[in-house]
Amino acid sequence: MKENKRRVGSIYEKRACEYLKGQGYDILELNYRSRYGEIDLIAREGAYLVFVEVKYRRDNSFGAPEEAVDKKKQRVISRVADYYCMAKGYAPLTPCRFDVVTFLGDSVHLIRNAFLYAGRR
Repeated sequence: MKENKRRVGSIYEKRACEYLKGQGYDILELNYRSRYGEIDLIAREGAYLVFVEVKYRRDNSFGAPEEAVDKKKQRVISRVADYYCMAKGYAPLTPCRFDVVTFLGDSVHLIRNAFLYAGRR
């Protein structure tokens, strides 16, 4: 079951990459992992360094996909974003944003600035 979820997640992460490229994003990383956790996609859009979470649901019987990006997940993503910026040498005041790409059935939706930084700066 877990392997199947991982495979499905990988498919939708790749679809999100293509979608975001079409929206003008420059994809920097896919499935970036650190000891603090994982971020599905990291991209540039204009001046922004964008950290993207991808969520898929076949239907909304378990809630909307974006609801799965709860406060705990936001803290993990924020922590990994901090680490990424430090590891890659980004300046402390680099403008960053957290987006969510959702897939509900066949529809895709981009939520720009889906949540605020939830780490410790």
